Parts: sequence; structure tokens; C-alpha cells
Amino acid sequence: MPPKNSGRKAPKAERAVDNGAKADTAQDHATATAATVGEETKVKPDKKKKNSTNGTKSSVPSKRKANTSNEPSKVPRRSARGNPPATVDPIKILRFLLSPASLDICRPKDEIENIKERGADIKTYSSSTFTPFEELVCAVVLSRPISHALGLRSIRTLFNEPYEYTTPKKFREAGKEGIIQALNVARTQHRQKTAEELNMLADAIIESLGDGEDDTSLERVRKEADYDVNKEREMLQSNVKGLGKTGLDIFFRRTQGVWPESYPFVDPRTLSAIEKLGLPNDANELRKLLDHKWAGMTINDMKTDDDEEKRRKAFVRVLERAVGADLEGKVDVLKAEAEKLT
Repeated sequence: MPPKNSGRKAPKAERAVDNGAKADTAQDHATATAATVGEETKVKPDKKKKNSTNGTKSSVPSKRKANTSNEPSKVPRRSARGNPPATVDPIKILRFLLSPASLDICRPKDEIENIKERGADIKTYSSSTFTPFEELVCAVVLSRPISHALGLRSIRTLFNEPYEYTTPKKFREAGKEGIIQALNVARTQHRQKTAEELNMLADAIIESLGDGEDDTSLERVRKEADYDVNKEREMLQSNVKGLGKTGLDIFFRRTQGVWPESYPFVDPRTLSAIEKLGLPNDANELRKLLDHKWAGMTINDMKTDDDEEKRRKAFVRVLERAVGADLEGKVDVLKAEAEKLT
């Protein structure tokens, strides 16, 4: 890990990367604007719609107002315009999403190239197992208005050599300037703001949300919230600057594999993706489908002997790869590959 920043200028190589990246960043910005703004896009809620997270009714004013609560986001309005894509057996879709063959369809091209260059052991948002603290870092990064590719590149840069900012202590030692240095190398956008929020996140974990500067489990949050997901959301949002509804949705979508109190949960952005794939548009119905066909699912790369945990993690994998394929514009590619299964 690089030493704590002491105000010195970045080495020439790093300055060269940053200066030479202006064209790349401009291109990334164009991609982000033309395609998806951030990991999650804004959706319009129905006036009365079943919440995909818990099946309860919710009333939403007809006028568009900023939603400042910390409840899970409401499900989006579905459009009837346009021709629906070809139908593929949902079981084939599930089987393909859970298989290694789907992974490269669901991740950015530069992540695939980075793995080829650096090896399969590097940490990636698409395929690595992260601690709850690392997931919270990801949620903050992906809450910024940047493209899917830029967000995942930022995460890879922060978590891998030479930075390896994977604990609150390492973020605090790096300080804002050290974090900016890593984000410069990632050639991402909103570096100052993101670095400021990540620096404050580390402070919040050390001072009020965790059990010391090396704690990455965030079990203190769960215990103090009595394992109530709504209280957990409130606690995180009130202590972590920059973590709004989008970030909370990303975090709880990803951590429900190990935090069962939030299972099953599908956020609006991911709901849109699984609908495009022809999967059930309700969290409980998707869980039931997966449970019903569980005996026919082959998953050999999940490190757990707990069958219930394995099912939850499989549910998360389905969601993550579905939204990844959608963000990469490869829903039809994925469906075509799934259709080939026998």
C-alpha cells in the first residue's frame, strides 16, 4: 500500500496517466451520458404499486417530488410501448445467469481486458466476494453519476495493488489526497467528491458504525438495529454522507446473501433488467422460482456449506448479472446464449 500522502506531488508516471487520460475521460463521459448515468437509473413510480421488496402497498404522489426517505425504492412503471423481446424459458435464463459462461456478457469490456493483463485473482465487482465494508465503498462509488464501466474501474483500482484500500484504516491512512490519487489512475469522474465521501465513510465506520479501524463486517450496525433492515438503512444513511436511496439499494441488493434480514430484495433498476430477461417481476416470485428449480441448478463456485446461504447468494448472482447485462446493453445477447442450453 502506498504510504500516507504527505502533500507531495504524485510521481511523474502517475501525473502522466492523469494528464494523458483526459481524452479517455472525455470518451467515458460521452459513454456515460449516452448510455447509463451511473450504476442505477432513476425510475418513475406508479401512484399505487406493490413494493418489490416486501409486497406492501405504497402511495406515491402524482407530482414528481424528491424522495428523501430511506425506505427501499418503489418499483418502476412498465411501458407497454415497443415490441417485447423474444421469449426464452425463464429456467434457461436462471441456469445461464448462474453459470460461468454468463459472466463476461455481464461485465464491461475493460474489466475483461484488465483480468487478462493482471490475472484472474484481482478483485472485481463482477466476480469477487467482498466484505460488507467493501460493499459499502462500492455503493458510495456507484452512487455517483458515472457510467457502469467507470464505476467498476474505480472499484478495481481502489481495491487492488498498489492501493489496496480495503479497510477503514487503510482509507483513513491514505487520506483524501491518497484516494484522489487512486481515482486519478482510474480515470474516473467526480474524483474530489468521491474521495471526500470515502474518507468520511472510513471515519464513520471507525467512530460509530464498526468495531475498530480494521472492522469490515459492519456487524455492529446489524446488532444496534436489532437485525431490522429498515433500521439498518436509517443507521447507514444517517452516518454515511453521500449514501442515499440508490446507494442503499445497491448495498442491500448485494449483501442480502449474508444479511438474511433483507432477503429477498430486488431494487427498481434491477427489476427492470430481470423483466427484460423474462423473469418474475417480484422479489418473492423470483425467489420461489429459484427454490422450485433449485435441484436442477449446478453451482460449484460458491464457498459455503450452508444451503440457505447458497440460495441467497445465487439469488444475488442472478440480480447482479441481470443488471450488468442490461447496463452493458447485452440483454439480447444473454437471452440468445441462454436459449442454446439443452
